[in-house]
Amino acid sequence: MTLTPAERVALLDLARRSIAAALERGGALAPTPSEHWSDALAEHRSSFVTLRMSGELRGCCGTLEASKPLGEDVWRNACASAFGDPRFPALTAREWRDCDVHISVLTAPAPFEVQDENELIAQLRPGVDGLVLERGYQRATFLPAVWSQIEDAQQFVRALKHKAGWSPDFWSPDIAVSRYQCEDIGEH
Repeated sequence: MTLTPAERVALLDLARRSIAAALERGGALAPTPSEHWSDALAEHRSSFVTLRMSGELRGCCGTLEASKPLGEDVWRNACASAFGDPRFPALTAREWRDCDVHISVLTAPAPFEVQDENELIAQLRPGVDGLVLERGYQRATFLPAVWSQIEDAQQFVRALKHKAGWSPDFWSPDIAVSRYQCEDIGEH
């Protein structure tokens, strides 16, 4: 489902209000459906919220499973990106003034079978596909936006395997592969 321009603005507003409320109160309460959400914002969908300062990553958290309304998912992921991304200290009010917010609304990850890494690389669509690799308790994903930093499909897969904690040349028939696409919403 493609979001309308008004719904895109509403999601950016939700993300910004979530972070502002957490900075003001030390924690953000979840929004309520009384916000008069459209059907698209009330639909269970997953999202990632990415924060950038001067073009550099400042936080990114999200969900792959659609377990709550999209509006609530964005609200929670915005707060997690600002204050819960383990790669960064909690966002300060001073930093917040200089942050750009980007939201990725995901399609449901679709599993697909591959026999080996070469087949996976051949089936990937650079710039289009987000990718999930899973094996046991280890799971990692790259959003389609990562293609702007890693244009080569082989390097994309190998960097994702590294993110999962595996050797870049590791492959196992137990690796579950899923891909998804995103509708991207950004301020700049």
